[in-house]
Amino acid sequence: MSNTAPPWVVPVMRAGYAARGAVYTVVGGLALGAAFDGREAEGTTSALAELRDEVWGIPMLWAIALGLWAYTIWRLIDAALDLEDYGADAKGLIARGGQIVTGLIHATIGISVAGLALGQSSGGGDSAKDWTAKIMTLPYGPSLIIGVGLVTLCAGIFYIHKGLAGKYKRTLRVTPLTERLDPAMKYGFVAQGVVIGIIGALIVYAGFTTDPEQAGGVGEALHQLRGVAYGRILLGVVALGLIAFAVENFVESVYRIIPRCAGPDIRTLAMQAKAKAQQAAS
Repeated sequence: MSNTAPPWVVPVMRAGYAARGAVYTVVGGLALGAAFDGREAEGTTSALAELRDEVWGIPMLWAIALGLWAYTIWRLIDAALDLEDYGADAKGLIARGGQIVTGLIHATIGISVAGLALGQSSGGGDSAKDWTAKIMTLPYGPSLIIGVGLVTLCAGIFYIHKGLAGKYKRTLRVTPLTERLDPAMKYGFVAQGVVIGIIGALIVYAGFTTDPEQAGGVGEALHQLRGVAYGRILLGVVALGLIAFAVENFVESVYRIIPRCAGPDIRTLAMQAKAKAQQAAS
């Protein structure tokens, strides 16, 4: 396995994380506004559609779409060359498969955002209810939907674990800024995991009830949060978490390293945390 990646991979990676940061800034900001004024929380595409009314909105939408496609390219190259040293055992292959899936998901979001820039009302993409309904018509459709929902639910749990266990630290350089923002990044991963977990639970429920209307994306997940007791408070907490996740992506766009390509002098937050733990134990 080569220890290097094509030189264009790093700027492509950074553009991808910057685009993700922009997406979650808009989604989290509008969700926070909804928590305060009681409006309906927006899903990803609906939230980004708000940008079209701004003077700079169309160029920004194109920049976000291109960035999301850059993220897709980064994830596919990352998985193919194993740039994060996951390995070729079962656990490593699952992790690399997850990279491919997340890359393709962001490609479809990019298509929706490009559709918004072109003036399409829905961004040209199917909603969660639409594709759930299509899968439901296939042989064993409800079982497939349940499977997709369980995988999505597991992805949410993975994000929560990644945040709480600090797994994201292995690819972030130690700087005064990354140290100060570490609590916000942890909070962001947990909030993102909660939203993805709710989406997974909705998809599973849609499969069990054979009712595509029960499925939903980010907007429906945020709506479900607001519908419980103290829902507006919970929505505000999660919205702040999504903004924190945007901050985490912006940090990754600047300070992320590629483990297989990093030099011996690079020090990550994970290395620093391990050294502190060893020092405390001695």
